[in-house]
Amino acid sequence: MSNIGLQVRQAVPSIDPVVADYAVGYINNIHQATEDSVFAQQLDVEEEVGFISDLLKNAGGDAAKVDKLAQSVSAKLLEELKSNQAKLELTGDTSKRLLDVNLLKNHASKRNINTSLALLGVSRDIEHAGRHVESKVDKKKLEKAEKKIAAKVAKRANKFVKYEASKLLNASEDANYDEFFLKINPIEFGSGAGKSKDIKIDTFDLYIGDGQRILSDASLSLSYGHRYGLVGRNGIGKSTLLRALSRRELNVPKHITILHVEQEITGSEISAIQSVLDADVWRKQLLSEEKKHQDRIQEIEELKKEFDEESLEVKKLDNERDDLETHLQEIEEKLVEMESDKAEARAASILFGLGFTKESQQKPTNSFSGGWRMRLSLARALFCKPDLLLLDEPSNMLDVPSITFLANYLQTYPATVLVVSHDRAFLNEVATDIIHQHSERLDYYRGQDFDNFYNTREERRKNEMREYENQMAYRQHLQTFIDKYRYNAAKSSEAQSRIKKLEKLPVLQPPEEDKVITCKFPDPDVLSPPIIRLQEVSFGYTPEDLLLQNVDLDIQMDSRIALVGANGCGKTTLLKVLMEKLRPLKGYVTKNPRLRIGYFAQHHVDSMDLTTSAVDWMSKAFPGKTDEEYRRHLGSFGITGTLGLQKMQLLSGGQKSRVAFASLCLNNPHILIMDEPSNHLDTAGLDALSDALKNFKGGVLMVSHDVSVIDSVCNEIWVSEGGTVKKFDGTIYDYKKYILAAADASGVVKKH
Repeated sequence: MSNIGLQVRQAVPSIDPVVADYAVGYINNIHQATEDSVFAQQLDVEEEVGFISDLLKNAGGDAAKVDKLAQSVSAKLLEELKSNQAKLELTGDTSKRLLDVNLLKNHASKRNINTSLALLGVSRDIEHAGRHVESKVDKKKLEKAEKKIAAKVAKRANKFVKYEASKLLNASEDANYDEFFLKINPIEFGSGAGKSKDIKIDTFDLYIGDGQRILSDASLSLSYGHRYGLVGRNGIGKSTLLRALSRRELNVPKHITILHVEQEITGSEISAIQSVLDADVWRKQLLSEEKKHQDRIQEIEELKKEFDEESLEVKKLDNERDDLETHLQEIEEKLVEMESDKAEARAASILFGLGFTKESQQKPTNSFSGGWRMRLSLARALFCKPDLLLLDEPSNMLDVPSITFLANYLQTYPATVLVVSHDRAFLNEVATDIIHQHSERLDYYRGQDFDNFYNTREERRKNEMREYENQMAYRQHLQTFIDKYRYNAAKSSEAQSRIKKLEKLPVLQPPEEDKVITCKFPDPDVLSPPIIRLQEVSFGYTPEDLLLQNVDLDIQMDSRIALVGANGCGKTTLLKVLMEKLRPLKGYVTKNPRLRIGYFAQHHVDSMDLTTSAVDWMSKAFPGKTDEEYRRHLGSFGITGTLGLQKMQLLSGGQKSRVAFASLCLNNPHILIMDEPSNHLDTAGLDALSDALKNFKGGVLMVSHDVSVIDSVCNEIWVSEGGTVKKFDGTIYDYKKYILAAADASGVVKKH
């Protein structure tokens, strides 16, 4: 069709060229199909033009202008179709085969509009039966155009929306760390100076992958230098929010650097300390550029010797050298600004605080377990000092000494921190503000740590409930009067007045009730002492390399013991010796012959068959009860309703933990030995666990990093360090002070 390209651009002048060109080509193909005797009979012009109309509107075109264009194009195509069919009836010409109309039908379906926005959403330009034409699309230009389309769609709706990009852009090809870092945080020389580093994102929606909305008309406000604790129940979408921020899917200003500690690093032959140094990609890139510029300047000086001083070649080389020296000065200023010369000492200090000895800092990263690699990820983030540091449950992989170091480090962190955590003590030390995510919204509690937030939120909820109940009572009062006097002639005007009042009252919703989670460990029968005792126990896998020496530990029916210490110092080994899974090289383990022990393993999920339900798994692992009895038992740990009948892989981490708690109680244990029971539990789950352990009539020995749970449950602190285990004289908070004093004496704890 003549001038169709001009008509499209006049109707939708602001549309992206990629979409406009595709629309023009599509219309021309329809026009060509009208000339074919076979395809013309199958062609539905109005449906095809309607598809293009929807496409242009979805890409940002004005609805009125697009509809006008569609009517004009449709009328011309129908006229030409009618004319061509009349000619073909006379000539019988069936030689033209310009376009497979089934392809048009396929891509005209409503479900393909989004993919067609991205050039049909296929990896080839045109598809034909039996023949393929490889794509000649410039992928870099396409990627740039796609970003513009997505930005316009989001801006028009003033929302964060998902945008399905072209499949020509292979999303599965993940960029390496350096490329991803520089994509999210491009190096800027001076352009960010003086700009505010506060973050303010108004009225956005956020969805998870399956289309479920987790935030609606939400606003995110982060003041630079504040440390925010993001709290909410399990599964509410806190990690999704952090991920959207870390990828700039939410509109964070480009001059603000972002780093997200999300997963463990991939192991390699690079040493731990070099891995931390390489994490600062800016420094790494700048040092590389600095060396290249210096080498080139030196090369230019050598080249100049080969030419006459007044020659054109020398002038060109001088100009190049001047440009290099200017850029070199910018690089050196940037390196001074980031204190590049102090980098190695700072990296070593951070690693030491997170539990890496001087020797282990030189080990390759592939020699560390998953937990230690997570620590490396955390160390890399702290070393980079981004403007916005995003931490997702950082304490889950850390021991008490490392958590103490991290909390102390973050207290003087100069930029913005947003941390997801359920560790109350950690949030009390770190957070300057709390953000509560619930009911598809974010509520702010400014200037409050977790305890203050918890009290304020409860007071706020009570006030909302009071207001709701008062309004409901007032509504009922008005309604009672209306029902009584609506048809009373003397009182009808008063009844009408109350009807108007009732209509004007704001509609209040009852405040959201926190889901109550319960845990209850069954009371064991009484045993006479000794219950279980270690006497002069030493253990090692070889006599020359002992992990534990001369350990004396006594657990009674009323014991509440917290076993703390750095990771790798033998805590889990001691638990296995207690349960006689490991035999000591020296000393004795004595216990009451009737003693039953319930053991909660740190990696308890590994022993579960997640493809079955909790009821089925328990009936196989601990037979002897009916399904109803198993369901009732699970209910005492908060696994109520149909949760016990779902496949366990569908349960949250906290729900799986509660299934494990329920299973270890089936033999009515006298002693509970628990290795990191607080991992994956939200605030309600932690409260339930603490209450259950306090009310348990047997003894408790717990390895935990959660200071709040330890303080709530335990009255004895046992410390594993220096190859032995000894009772600590003081509370868990006294132990934290002891750790900080030791770190301060060694020079680990420093201001940034």
